[in-house]
Amino acid sequence: MSHLRTLVRLSAGIALFAVAGCAPMGVLDAPATAAPPVASDAVPAGANLAEFFENYDAAQLSLSPQGKAYRGIRDADYGRWNDVSDEAAVARHKLQQATAAAMRGSFDPAALSADDALSFELFNAAAARADRLFPFRNHDYIFDQMNGAQSQLPAFLINIHRVANVAEAEAYVARIRGIGPLLDTLSAQSAERAARGIQPPKWVYAYLISDIGNLLGADNAVIDDISAKVGKLDASDSEKARLIAAAKAAWAESAAPAYGRLLAEMKRQQASAPTADGIWRLPDGKAYYEALLANYTTTDMTAAQIHDLGLAEVARIHGEMRTIMAKVGFKGSLQEFFVHLRTSPQYFHTSREAYLADVDTYVKAMEARLPAFFNTLPKAPLVVKPVEAFREKSAGKAFYQSPSPDGSRPGTYYVNLYDLRDMSKTELEALAYHEGVPGHHLQRAVQTELTGLPPFRRFGGVTAYSEGWGLYTEELAKDMGFYTDPYSDFGRLGMELWRACRLVVDTGIHDKRWSREQAMQYLKDNTPNPDGDIEKAIERYVVYPGQATAYLIGKLKIMELRGRAQAALGDRFDYRTFHQVVLESGPVPLDVLERRVDGWIAAQKSRPRRQLPLDARA
Repeated sequence: MSHLRTLVRLSAGIALFAVAGCAPMGVLDAPATAAPPVASDAVPAGANLAEFFENYDAAQLSLSPQGKAYRGIRDADYGRWNDVSDEAAVARHKLQQATAAAMRGSFDPAALSADDALSFELFNAAAARADRLFPFRNHDYIFDQMNGAQSQLPAFLINIHRVANVAEAEAYVARIRGIGPLLDTLSAQSAERAARGIQPPKWVYAYLISDIGNLLGADNAVIDDISAKVGKLDASDSEKARLIAAAKAAWAESAAPAYGRLLAEMKRQQASAPTADGIWRLPDGKAYYEALLANYTTTDMTAAQIHDLGLAEVARIHGEMRTIMAKVGFKGSLQEFFVHLRTSPQYFHTSREAYLADVDTYVKAMEARLPAFFNTLPKAPLVVKPVEAFREKSAGKAFYQSPSPDGSRPGTYYVNLYDLRDMSKTELEALAYHEGVPGHHLQRAVQTELTGLPPFRRFGGVTAYSEGWGLYTEELAKDMGFYTDPYSDFGRLGMELWRACRLVVDTGIHDKRWSREQAMQYLKDNTPNPDGDIEKAIERYVVYPGQATAYLIGKLKIMELRGRAQAALGDRFDYRTFHQVVLESGPVPLDVLERRVDGWIAAQKSRPRRQLPLDARA
């Protein structure tokens, strides 16, 4: 899964990573409070479309200290958090919509180059999707186990905030001090939403309380992180001691008390939290879910159509699984084979080190094979890291973080090793390909490195495209010669089955009003995954409605287009060129991807077949 910072969410919590608040950098004794957002009527202009988009990007970044940090930009905003007020959300939306309107009024797509015309179309479509979702901007959960600021703020400091000099260490301290007012603002927003019936189900609060408790304990991950980063600075011992002392004071005086107040608010909400899981229970919940499905899948498929597609795909994959089950000689039903894989110790690692060593082996073997299937390879390195201890209990099983464009941060595959019995050996290979190469790391690093594209295409995302690509590469790896162990090939099918089941359970929960328990039972009956994996997955879908449907829908479209190209081109089909067509546009809606591939097929068919010299013919 390409995780929190790369997917479009609407909550104020996620807005932390999109737009800016302001405070003086390097001020150790004052919180990083937010300033008013840039006026939304400051619509960018430009002599050409490329300049127009660059100016829009600059306007967006002026609102986003954290967005700058993700890009590797460390300027006067480096000690600030983003403005999470509704006023800021409105200003950001107005900026985007006014920019789209100005673009339509200033440029004629028919007069643009093909690349610029595509950028025009993509920006217009993204603005339309955002506009459809905007009325629901206060419908999602500010605090949940997947996306809440209670763990995102520390994760940002640890994973994104670099400390290369004293000024950047002071900016880190300013952000610690800014956690207090920021958490208080978000806590108040959460309480206001809860009063309107918009809050997560009761079971979510146990995770939130646990996350907060981890940060209020004696071992503090944030203080440990800044201490380690400061320790590597070229500075005097007294200077280092001053910075660490300032960080501890900022935590004790601002962050920790705010976490304490947040803990009290979460316990208060827990007492009266709803027990129903789907967002159908929210005000305008049906319309909200429809808008989410359209946004994530970039299709007009209804919840019922997605549900039925899932059921059909589950049946197909079960059939392929039975073939492998017979190959390995298992005697019994498919469901009995699931139980065997779920409960037998030989299918699980006994140490984190062993798991990570196997990941390293598969990734290195895949990297050596990539040039035979790809023309363009990522320049940014890939690293694999366990999820940090303070959030591993609540975080998802695996996710990816893009590299920074300046090369200062690698692409990172995070794997959650909290419970090794949730991380089957049979799935390890497919998971590494999905999150690493040729999956998210290859696609997202190449995207970031497409310097000829406007920033919104280099750094933005379309879930069905990006997650569809990740799932597509799991099967592509089989075409590349991997999964030589039939149990790993079964694990590949298990991962695809998991995404097919998502279509069933996500729509089941949010449209058909299934309970969390009903959805978990469906996965137990139809997948080989361990109980802990099943529980965590369903809990993810409950708080992240619609997103999980994009994976298989995107993958099926890419496979459909590849099959169409292979049928049309025959022996002229080349994986490297096909993949270049898919990747060189950056993320696009599925209908645009189809049009691009169809255009490439037509162009290839119209080219004369290269003739061999007479003396070289058989």
